[in-house]
Amino acid sequence: MFEGKAEEAMTLYCETIPGSSVVDVTRYGAGEDGPQGMLKLARVSIAGLEVTVYNSPVHHAFTFTPSVSLYVDCSSEQELNAIVEVLAKDGGFLMPPDNYGFSRRFAWLNDRFGVSWQINLP
Repeated sequence: MFEGKAEEAMTLYCETIPGSSVVDVTRYGAGEDGPQGMLKLARVSIAGLEVTVYNSPVHHAFTFTPSVSLYVDCSSEQELNAIVEVLAKDGGFLMPPDNYGFSRRFAWLNDRFGVSWQINLP
């Protein structure tokens, strides 16, 4: 659940993660809680995992947490580095890219929207 930035996040993810695409989008209509035309709800396939994205017009006292993260296996180190570079911009690392012993290269980060990602090169 995003607060006004769902479409921006969804676009970033689909442009950054190979095999990702927007499946379906619903926008706020006239008289609804959110601004007319703003993304309300969307289904996005992120590397084959279908995720529902919601844009809340209401501020909440909570946000995303790294206790739930999206996990992406990459096919090459170049792919991992490219994904990590984009997602880490204005975000923060929980585990910077490195060989942690359980994979050749792994990174865990929160992106600028607060969504947690584990990016792996098996």
